[in-house]
Amino acid sequence: MQDTLPSFTAESIREAEKLYGLSFSDAHRDSMMKDVITQLGYYEELRGYDIGNDVMPAMHFDPMLPWHQSEEEQHSIDWMLDEQVELPDEPEELAFYPVEKLAVLIQSGAVTSEELTRMFLERIRRYDDELKTVVTLTDSLALAQARRADREIAEGNYRGLLHGIPYGTKDLLDLKGYPASWGSKIYAGREPDYTAAVISKLEAAGAVHVAKLSLGELAWGDVWFGGMTRTPWNTQYGSSGSSAGSASAVAAGLIPFSIGSETLGSIISPATRNGVTGFRPTFGRVSRQGVMALSWSMDKIGPVTRSAHDAAIVFDAIYGPANRTDASGDGGDATGSGYEKDPSVRDIPFNYDPEFDFENKRIGYIADAFESEHGYHEFDKRVLEKLRDLGAELVPVSLPEITAAPMRIILNVEAAAAFDEVTRSGKDTMMVRQVRDAWPNVFRAARFVPAVEYIQANRIRTLLMKQMDEAISDVDVYVSPSFVGGNLQVTNLTGHPSVSVPTGFDVESGLPVSITFNGHLYDEGTVLSLARAWQMATGYHEKIPPDFAPGSGERERDE
Repeated sequence: MQDTLPSFTAESIREAEKLYGLSFSDAHRDSMMKDVITQLGYYEELRGYDIGNDVMPAMHFDPMLPWHQSEEEQHSIDWMLDEQVELPDEPEELAFYPVEKLAVLIQSGAVTSEELTRMFLERIRRYDDELKTVVTLTDSLALAQARRADREIAEGNYRGLLHGIPYGTKDLLDLKGYPASWGSKIYAGREPDYTAAVISKLEAAGAVHVAKLSLGELAWGDVWFGGMTRTPWNTQYGSSGSSAGSASAVAAGLIPFSIGSETLGSIISPATRNGVTGFRPTFGRVSRQGVMALSWSMDKIGPVTRSAHDAAIVFDAIYGPANRTDASGDGGDATGSGYEKDPSVRDIPFNYDPEFDFENKRIGYIADAFESEHGYHEFDKRVLEKLRDLGAELVPVSLPEITAAPMRIILNVEAAAAFDEVTRSGKDTMMVRQVRDAWPNVFRAARFVPAVEYIQANRIRTLLMKQMDEAISDVDVYVSPSFVGGNLQVTNLTGHPSVSVPTGFDVESGLPVSITFNGHLYDEGTVLSLARAWQMATGYHEKIPPDFAPGSGERERDE
């Protein structure tokens, strides 16, 4: 093996030291020579193994600190549904109804799942050439699932609030029988053998899978091999990413809800750009079985919806291990897949009360972030004012002193490992974006991060987790600007849950603006409850992109 390795000298080591900020003596370099050559041989041997993207490292990240205590008892949830929901005069207005209203209409028989599904499929066909949210339309599957849902409901076998509700999934979730391209030409022909646990859970809940939705290539940005996904609020702008199609499709009324994923902003950012509710649960709350791995210690799965209440409804169906009791209540394995158990997923209750208790809850806010001047500073200030009007006790908090930015190497190294073969084979040249700030270059640069520094970054991450726990120990939930102050990076490293909700619109661009509510580990219920209270008091989440409102397509054709 060593005969095939490139030759090098002590001078080669001297030059390599510059890449790592190190300096050794000539004697040290001479001593290292044989070991470095031996290690190169090991690298070549390791590269001879075929390691699929679904193979996890023999280590896993756990956000739970030793002293953390979580809920142990699951309480029943009162969804506080309005049983008097009426059909609109214009049927297509249902495209912008939240799940909680659609569920009432379906259960009562006022509308069928097949009728809803056909309406959403028609809207996709009408609008998606412009928005580019759909990678694969699963229309035959959707209609079959919708008809089954209608039969079951008619027979009195109602599975729950998602029964008969259409939805879409980000195209990094596997669905047996359909391609999962991960947004890249490299994987355009990839057809998985299994269905992701999340999709299986939703199928068990009776939901209707309508489409695989676009993502920025290999989960970065809003550009994929089919083009740029657009936001319906202003189609001159991209949808942001990487859950680009998941957010745009919900905003445009192409589906009632979707499933996205986040590693470092991939739910929060497109939810902001599209004016929808983006919910990133605690790391390890939702099974990632059958989902493309980008960073094993940072990837999370979560819903994108019209409201925080809808996010709670969807989350209630998908959280927990793959074999948690499914919606039909039989306690069996809901995945129907051959994936191994995800060691990061904990079975912790989800207790959600739609009514936020302003009198007995303390709400923190990241003081320095709200005081800093930035483009949407006035929007953020108005959020605090509104919360005070609602009766909130606002408590200033500070994020940890440890800077999160250097720990970006954790994501970069894990992503480079997940797509090691893409870099070494040269397939990275097939990717759409070839600029400096894109995966091909990041994958290459990550090869020069020393293993020692990767481990050290993870050790500092432990210190960050401890500081974060102390920082928010005196509040029940806290609010932060979505992209200012460092909260997005910190919480993605520590694993804390966040939900992004709209707070208004930028006058110049017409694009939505958001705020982020954050909570303690595994306490998604409080975060969603506060987000719902905000939405009930403001109504920004009910706004509809004018060009995609019911009837707009007909008007355009008439013109």
